[in-house]
Amino acid sequence: MAGRRGASRAGLLVVLLLAGLVGCGGRTAPDTSAADVQRVLDRRAEAVLHRDEAAFRATGTAAGGGTGLANLRDVPLAGWSYRLAGLSRTGDRATARAELSYRIDGYDTAPVKADRTLGLTRTGGTWRVTSDRPAGKGGDQLWDEGAVTAVRGEHSLVLGVGQSGERLRSFASLADRAVPAVSDAWGTDWSRHVVVLVPKSLEGMAGLLGAPASGYRGIAAVTTGEAGGSAKAPADRIIVNPDAYGLLGDLGKQVVLTHETTHVATRAHTTAATPLWLSEGYADWVGYRGSGRTPGQVAPELQRAVAGGQVPAALPDDRDFGFTADAGALARAYEGGWTACRLIADHWGEDQLNAFYRAVGDHGRRAGAVEGALRDVLHTTPEEFTRMWQSYLRDQLG
Repeated sequence: MAGRRGASRAGLLVVLLLAGLVGCGGRTAPDTSAADVQRVLDRRAEAVLHRDEAAFRATGTAAGGGTGLANLRDVPLAGWSYRLAGLSRTGDRATARAELSYRIDGYDTAPVKADRTLGLTRTGGTWRVTSDRPAGKGGDQLWDEGAVTAVRGEHSLVLGVGQSGERLRSFASLADRAVPAVSDAWGTDWSRHVVVLVPKSLEGMAGLLGAPASGYRGIAAVTTGEAGGSAKAPADRIIVNPDAYGLLGDLGKQVVLTHETTHVATRAHTTAATPLWLSEGYADWVGYRGSGRTPGQVAPELQRAVAGGQVPAALPDDRDFGFTADAGALARAYEGGWTACRLIADHWGEDQLNAFYRAVGDHGRRAGAVEGALRDVLHTTPEEFTRMWQSYLRDQLG
């Protein structure tokens, strides 16, 4: 019995030892791919910041290693980093989702953030980037579309792709005149400088906006919030449609750049509470301020409607400003906003127009914002203001 018990214990010990050996042999090593990829992206970001082409190429394959850095060479960067948000791996290939953060030196006080999709392959135990592109339906960065040329103005930085230096300098001159004009109208509580992006074509503009080109065919420029600006609001990039912009005369080009610069200046006080008739009308008011243009010259579509007895029953609705709307209706919406802001400046004064704009935006919510500012700043009602605006249209455009 004692012998059999001893044999049993010995057998049990062998089984336990074998189990332990099998357990050790079957333990899966931790997957360090995510940490390894993040380290590659960190090295890639350092290479971009230091314009180190050799280091940049070391993080990528021949197909995806150096092109991006060449396109970025002229962009003045103060920051560039990636944060890995997700990694999908199959063997030695992987797709990474990452958040790119970057700052333009002297212009962005906070990082611009953009979602990117990066392809990677692993050779010799090292991950390398094969592609770096916008994630999903996100818009391009300008350097995704080609080599960027930079021109600095006194108050502006113009970044272009496929544009001559002479043309980019003309944009800088326009922007340098726009900035003090906007400060004279609005005040100086903003950054007082702008970044202007000039892609190669309408399609390039649409790529930056992540939208179909058809929606912007007749639009000379737009402003899109990105980074910095103030503690509460992003600064902006003015994005030019070079096709439509090139058709404008000298005054038109200046009005457009001043209009878009106004959006940059007013961003901190432009919120969900601000109707488009006010934000777009105010930007046009600043754009045409001091131009000497008559109301009929600035608002020809609205003048034709008023002369034909079709005085608008109400101020333009946000839906009237859709870029895909009828061209005449869109023009009348902008002109309606401009005349409403001009009415306030003429009747109550420019300071009150600025106070009204701030009061509407600072309300935070659309409901009650305009009504409250009409009451508290202009001491009138929506009904009375609409009647005054209709009378103003008949007087100025009839």
